Order: sequence, then C-alpha cells, then structure tokens
Amino acid sequence: MARLVVVQQQHNHPSFSILPSSLSDFNGTRLHAQVQFKKKVCQPKGALRVTASSAKKILVMGGTRFIGIFLSRLLVKEGHQVTLFTRGKAPITQQLPGESDQDYSDFSSKILHLKGDRKDFDFVKSSLSAEGFDVVYDINGREADEVAPILDALPKLEQYIYCSSAGVYLKSDLLPHFETDAVDPKSRHKGKLETESLLESRDVNWTSIRPVYIYGPLNYNPVEEWFFHRLKAGRPIPIPNSGNQITQLGHVKDLATAFIQVLGNEKASKQVFNISGEKYVTFDGLAKACAKAGGFPEPEIIHYNPKEFDFGKKKAFPFRDQHFFASIEKAKSVLGWKPEFDLVEGLTDSYNLDFGRGTFRKEADFFTDDLILGKSLVSV
Repeated sequence: MARLVVVQQQHNHPSFSILPSSLSDFNGTRLHAQVQFKKKVCQPKGALRVTASSAKKILVMGGTRFIGIFLSRLLVKEGHQVTLFTRGKAPITQQLPGESDQDYSDFSSKILHLKGDRKDFDFVKSSLSAEGFDVVYDINGREADEVAPILDALPKLEQYIYCSSAGVYLKSDLLPHFETDAVDPKSRHKGKLETESLLESRDVNWTSIRPVYIYGPLNYNPVEEWFFHRLKAGRPIPIPNSGNQITQLGHVKDLATAFIQVLGNEKASKQVFNISGEKYVTFDGLAKACAKAGGFPEPEIIHYNPKEFDFGKKKAFPFRDQHFFASIEKAKSVLGWKPEFDLVEGLTDSYNLDFGRGTFRKEADFFTDDLILGKSLVSV
C-alpha cells in the first residue's frame, strides 16, 4: 500500500489551501464516530479498501456531496495528492457516519482545495495550468464546454476519468443496456454524452463510468430516502402502474471502488463502463427491500395510474416509470471489479449510517401521496 504523506502546498495560488482537520456537522446532526471504517486485518463489508499504486497528483472536480466524498478518501488512502475543485459553498470535508476520529483527521489533514467556478473558463485554465495535475476525476461535469478548458490547461494529463450516466442510453425493449447500445442525443443527459464525444475526439487518455441509480449514505437524490420517509411514517407506498417495472441500483462505495480500479489501468483506456448492482429489482421489490433494510414491517403498496393525476411540477415517484437497467459484465471481466453489496445489505448500510440516525437531505413531502390515496393522512 502506498505510504501516506502530508503534502505541503507547492504554489502560492491564493485559493489553494490545506484544510484544517476539524469535525463537521452534517445536516444539523452530529455524526458520531463508529468502528466501521477502522483498519483491521478483516474489514467489515463496506469498509474502504485500497490497493497499491504509484502516487499521482489528482484533481477531483466536485467531491463534497456524495460520490466524491467516498472516492477522495480512497485516493488519499492510496497516497495520492488529492485536490478538490469546488466553489467553496459547502464544507470541504465532513466526518462520515461510521468514520473514526483518527481516520477523519488523517484524511482532512491531507486533502487540498482549489476554490473556483468551473464555468469561469479563464480561471480554470490559469489555475490548473499553474498547478499541473496527472489525473482528473470529473464527478460533477454536465456539459462538454465545461471540460474543454480543463483539457486545454493540462496538455500532459495522464488520464481523464469522467462520471457519465446510464441515462444516455436510448430507451429500448431489449435489455439490459450494454456499453455498445444506441444512445439518445435528446436525453436530459445529452451533455454527458457530448462530453464523452469530446473526450473521444481529443488526444487524451479517458475513461467514462456510466452508473445507473446510485444509493448509499449521504445520497442527495431521493432514492432510498423516498421510501424510508414513508416507511417511518407508517404510510402506504404509492407506486405507478403495476409495480413490476425493473430497475437497478448500485451502492456509492462500490462505485467509488470502480473509479479507483480504472486509475492507471491500461485496460480502461478510452473505454466506457456501466457500474451498478449485481441484480435487478422491481419497484415493488425495492419497496420491500427498503422495509427489510430499515427493520419495518412489509409495506402496503398502492398502485396507481399516473395519467389520472395532475401533480403539477411535483414528482410523485423518484424513478423513471419504465424498465431501466444495464449490464455490468464488462467492468467485471475487464477490470476485475465486482460490487460488494447486494441490494438489501446496501440499503441496510445506507439506513444505518444515514436515515436511521435521523439525517436526510429532504424533508418528507406527502402531497402527491395524498392525492393518490384520496385522503389526508395525519403526519407522523
């Protein structure tokens, strides 16, 4: 394993700093340290594992919300010099639920921060070219024009690793989606598709990761949290149409591990990989899995026809109302990667380290539920 070292500041850029190792609150609730992330000979499921690799100077675009929080820890544990590029509106480090004080202190003392707006292309070019980076992990890039300045600023870049989305695939009756399937240039993820095209057109070593639905502790999208709110309130779970629509979820820690396994991997050069969970699940099955993960009774499921309701701008269900899942066989065979969590285990990890502690991103909103159920239920 690479030796961990404290990387001192090399340049005098005014926005470039080593962060103090202070404990952060998350969402107003103190996240107390547990033993899950302590290093042991036999690590529990979900512990952050690392493998040896040569130390790199790595820039992470984003990294303070969800995926990057777990990825940056793996990178630091491998001994890389890691800089997060953010606008500085959110705390740069926060102690993870289940993370020991020592592990958090070690991480936060080594992480670097470059404050700026990635849409300020002149600043991006000047600051990145001044610092120089070996590898870029682009976690929050949405448009190709946000990526071009980074490539221009780093002509000696060794690898650009991009977080795309399985949402780029063209809707099809033939599933699962494979990396070679047709894509939809009109999808809401077209910016990611255009970014992949840009990377392919440039003289750069790139890798693109296409997750399906991501879940896990600190998830800012209402995936598992949507179900947990209703289960905790003892409410029925409204699911559109038959509930037999098949989808797929992947745990954020498994995604972070996949990001690590493409780093410096010749087999990942100029390749796209779908990353998600091993198995698929129906909407009804997901509701039941969330209940099992949180220790709730099996839920009452109410099916409804969305065409019979006018929800306005509100979203009544957090998933696209269709079959949507992708093959992960390429990542397994080419990278030797394999998801560690099965669905119930992963949902249990998410519940125990987040919602079960009373932390969540969005307050419960049962407005659309009440329209569907045709009555107002007393909030619990």
